[in-house]
Amino acid sequence: MKPSSILIAAFLMTTTLSSAQTDADNFYTSDRVQVEKVSFENLYRMQVGANLYRPADLGEGEKRPAVIVGHPMGAVKEQSANLYAVKLAERGFVTLSIDLSFWGDSEGRPRNAVLPDLYAEDFSAAVDYLGTRAFIDPERIGAVGICGSGSFAISAAKIDPRLKAVATVSMYDMGAASRNGLRNALTTQARKEIQAEAARQRYVEFRGGETRYTSGTVRELTEDSSPVEREFYAFYRTPRGEFTPASADPRTTTQPTLTSNVKFMNFYPFNDIETISPRALLFITGSEAHSREFSEDAYRRAAEPKELYIVPGAGHVDLYDRTALIPFDKLEAFFNVNLK
Repeated sequence: MKPSSILIAAFLMTTTLSSAQTDADNFYTSDRVQVEKVSFENLYRMQVGANLYRPADLGEGEKRPAVIVGHPMGAVKEQSANLYAVKLAERGFVTLSIDLSFWGDSEGRPRNAVLPDLYAEDFSAAVDYLGTRAFIDPERIGAVGICGSGSFAISAAKIDPRLKAVATVSMYDMGAASRNGLRNALTTQARKEIQAEAARQRYVEFRGGETRYTSGTVRELTEDSSPVEREFYAFYRTPRGEFTPASADPRTTTQPTLTSNVKFMNFYPFNDIETISPRALLFITGSEAHSREFSEDAYRRAAEPKELYIVPGAGHVDLYDRTALIPFDKLEAFFNVNLK
């Protein structure tokens, strides 16, 4: 076996081990929770697909607080969001895990398109739906945004005061990540080249050419695969978290369209974040997370009440599904205090 082949095999073995974490439980279900597939319109008359979770002990005529859960960018609700929704429903909240527009069970074409303002609108549409249910107290609705959905939930809360408390987990600021890369590694020239490539592709697709997709999770590992690529691969490309909805082409799962992905470069979710106060914000991140910089940036900019909660030893993807690391007690306490 060549040295490079040995190296690739070692990477694959490491990935297989990490994907089989004994506490990773992305597809967790519970007999203490009732689940129902639902859909509702957003402001632009597009159907948003979601799963509604009710605690089994919800009494007739009772009103409970509710929590909306948004999935990682490029994922669907079956990846991480449902897990959080079930776990929080077990703790007494009515929860709603949503698919963002263009993804999963939600409408929008082309599939996998990027439109951050519409993603934020989907959170507000979820408030519309929950706030009109007889078993929900409309004054006690909050949200959890995982990865990219953290920035979309923040964006929604800035202009929708009905969201009374927002927690983010392993948050990505999708605007900053697209403009600057991780740790500002993307140069201005590289950014302009991405923009130019997307602009050229618009001509191709306008003339009827094939749609191109970008970024997302790699489909195979090589000796050149970065630690971040291997981390996402261990979740999205293994039985640990792999899921392809009926509406998706399995060849393009997690990958947004090239022409629309540049829309993130005009997305500034943390501008005016201080105006969310006095509603509470909780930023959860792992001590080893490659995305930690985004939670720390949001925390610095936000006004009180706010909290930065760092999970020791956790990486970015660890907080998608590793139930021994995810601080569900912290989330429960946060929403109990701020949705009372």
